[in-house]
Amino acid sequence: MNSYDWELIELLLHKVQESANVNFAPREYAAELAEQRQAAGRQIGGTLDHLKMLAADYERILLQGGYIESRPESEGGNGENFVLTERGSRLLELINSSLPANLQFREQLAEKGQAALTPEVFDELSARAARA
Repeated sequence: MNSYDWELIELLLHKVQESANVNFAPREYAAELAEQRQAAGRQIGGTLDHLKMLAADYERILLQGGYIESRPESEGGNGENFVLTERGSRLLELINSSLPANLQFREQLAEKGQAALTPEVFDELSARAARA
């Protein structure tokens, strides 16, 4: 994998925001995205199983990179769901597909390949984007 599926990551981050009192289910979200892509006449990004595996991998990467963390019980946490951290909120803000200007940031992330979501690389890119 050279780069990330930013559309899938954006969906996962949105689902994290909505996950109070609900188990986070990245594989289900990947299936939803595959259906949306097929309905729009687009490629799903490999097989459905591949997309589901990516979603599970992305959950781990987002957790380890400090983009998401366990949701506190006081906010609907059940041990199986998350909240966005400050870094996760910045990532979502910068890759949000509803803002066309963010496509340029996605390109900058894609240029970094697998290193894009390492905290140091992302923090540097997001700081640069904030200054722009």
